[in-house]
Amino acid sequence: MTVFFIGAGPGAADLVTLRAARLIASCPVCLYAGALVPRELLDTAPAGARLVDTADLDLDEITAELVGAHEAGLDVARLHSGDPSVYSAMAEQMRRLDVAGVPYEVVPGVPSFAAAAAALKRELTVPGVAQTVVLTRTSARSTPMPPGETLAAYAATGATLVLHLAVQRLDELAPELAAHYGADCPAAVVAYASRADEVVLRGTLADIAAQVAAAGIRRTAIVVVGRALAAGQFPDSHLYSVNRARGA
Repeated sequence: MTVFFIGAGPGAADLVTLRAARLIASCPVCLYAGALVPRELLDTAPAGARLVDTADLDLDEITAELVGAHEAGLDVARLHSGDPSVYSAMAEQMRRLDVAGVPYEVVPGVPSFAAAAAALKRELTVPGVAQTVVLTRTSARSTPMPPGETLAAYAATGATLVLHLAVQRLDELAPELAAHYGADCPAAVVAYASRADEVVLRGTLADIAAQVAAAGIRRTAIVVVGRALAAGQFPDSHLYSVNRARGA
């Protein structure tokens, strides 16, 4: 048997890969994060499949489910929201499966930041404006950030900044970021990206926190900061330039 760590996408049930859909429809065991994985995906699991919501399980309990399925010879669809390469807590599960001798594979998914950019109808890398995207988070009620990985350090680069798990602290983070980007720097918040209840807020570092408070957004949101969000005057990409050599 195999445990398949599957990126279940940002929220819309049709934003999964064909491979992910095939595996979900064939695995007799499915572990998922209840608040983040759309019900429509679970409905595609085989009839009689064991569906386990991991929202209230600790790592030992999750590992026991995976090892138990292995011992029973059953494939497992282990669903993670977005793409499992970012903030999925997949690494510690794989470490334990290595010890237990349980095989696994990883199936990528549509990350939440990509869904947020799509909702904003914006490219996060704009020629002459921003060519780097920083994906990071804050550590108010989560694992501490490693030394040196600070918002100030990233903001000082001027790169497009994508913040996970930060919307509840935006009132204190916005002034910190404004010290580097400027208070007039474009900022946006996308909550429940790609879902039917998606909320999109656009503003600047001077007013985005107030917008978030007024909208009552507390979780499941991506914060994006950077000049690329409002760039209008910029050079065309070299990719399609008439001066670029093409052919063999």
